Amino acid sequence: MPLYEYEPDAGHCDYCRGRFEVIEKVNSPALTHCPECGQPCHRVFSPFATIKSARATLSPKNLERHGFTQYKRAGGGYYEKTAGSGPDVIKR
Repeated sequence: MPLYEYEPDAGHCDYCRGRFEVIEKVNSPALTHCPECGQPCHRVFSPFATIKSARATLSPKNLERHGFTQYKRAGGGYYEKTAGSGPDVIKR
């Protein structure tokens, strides 16, 4: 069920001061009054976060941009740097 944000139109109580959140079904009608004090309220647009794919988040370009170093196993106990700073090769 999605989380919706509401804002009071006029007065407010401790519950609806500023904005308050309500978990509702998608097909539920929007609230018109605060569930605590009964003051008029309206639903407001609330931006949501999206999840980037792990491939984009762990890409060498993104890791380097955020100050990380990434190594890839080259075989035989050797690791080659693919992003960031540090030695080009690490031997295990």
